[in-house]
Amino acid sequence: WANFPAALRYIPFFTYLRNTLEVSLLSVAGTLVSCPPAAYAFARLQWPGRNAFFLASLATVMLPFQVQMIPLYVVFRDLGWIGTLLPLIVPAFVGNGLYIFLLRQFFLTIPKELDEAAAIDGAGELAIFFRIMLPLVRPALVTVSIFTFMANWTDFLAPLVFLNRESTYTLALGLQFYQSQHFTAWSYLMVASLVFTIPALIVFLLLQRYFVQGFALSGLKG
Repeated sequence: WANFPAALRYIPFFTYLRNTLEVSLLSVAGTLVSCPPAAYAFARLQWPGRNAFFLASLATVMLPFQVQMIPLYVVFRDLGWIGTLLPLIVPAFVGNGLYIFLLRQFFLTIPKELDEAAAIDGAGELAIFFRIMLPLVRPALVTVSIFTFMANWTDFLAPLVFLNRESTYTLALGLQFYQSQHFTAWSYLMVASLVFTIPALIVFLLLQRYFVQGFALSGLKG
C-alpha cells in the first residue's frame, strides 16, 4: 500500500488530475450545449438544406483525428491557444457529428403529436424543445455525456499535440513520466493507472442504466 502515496508524489498527479477533470467536465458541458439543438433541428424542424447539412455533419465522423490534426494545430497556433487547455475544450462547444446523429435518432422516436399538442397550447419551438423534448431524451443525453467524458478522460493524442507545458498536462500524458529511456517505475505506473481508471469506472457504474437505455433507443429506432 505504500506504493499508492509514493506513486502520487512521483509526478504532479493532482495537477494533472485537475486538468483532466477540467477538460472532461467542460467538454461534457459543451457537448450538451451544442449537440441537442442541432439534433432537434435535424429531426423535428423543416428547413431548406436540412438533409444536406445532416450528411455534412455525418461526414465529419468519417474523418479521424489524425487527418484533422495538422489543420487544427495551425488554427489553434494562430489563435495563440497552443499550450493551453482551450484546444481540448472549445471543439466540444461546436458540436460532434456522432453525438448529433445519436440524439437525432432518439428525437425521431418521439411522437410528432407531442409537438402539435404543445403548439396548439401556444408553446413556441424553444418551449417545446426545453420543456418537452429534453426531458424525454434524458437517457440519450446521459449516453452522450458518458461517451464524451470517457473520450476526453482517456485521450492521449490530442493533449500530446496541443499541450507543450507540463503544468497543463492531463493524466494520460502524465503517466508517461513513470517511464524513461532506461527505467520504468512499473509499480508506480500500475498504481497510477489503477487510480486513473477509477473515476471513469464510477461514472459508468452510476449511469449504466441510462447508458444502456439511451444507446439502445437511439441506435435501433428512427
